[in-house]
Amino acid sequence: MAKLSRNTIQKQIIRKEIENQPSFFTGEDLFKKIKIKNPEIGIATIYRFLKELRNKREIHHYLCNRKTLYSLSKKNHCHFICEKCGKTEHIDIDKIDFLKNNISGEICHFQIDITGICDKCKK
Repeated sequence: MAKLSRNTIQKQIIRKEIENQPSFFTGEDLFKKIKIKNPEIGIATIYRFLKELRNKREIHHYLCNRKTLYSLSKKNHCHFICEKCGKTEHIDIDKIDFLKNNISGEICHFQIDITGICDKCKK
């Protein structure tokens, strides 16, 4: 039998703060903002609630510099990573039509890491 989740005051506070976040945020970012207004809410509670939202597919998550980023929007998250200097640059990729024909399902959001040599290192 599935465990039902209660809608506690803490969850309401966390959800409200998530709705005020910029497009991408970390659990630590969220904790710092909540801690100022509600110091009784711990970081473990925040991460448990983020996991619950992920399981319910109410929030999206991405990996960036070994950290998990969260977002309410379906915005993609893409990087260009230089193989020589290791610099990571966020890039916008709006269309992935070339992938749609190879996937037998509906794409919700995506994350792509592209590696190469940046202009500075090419010189």
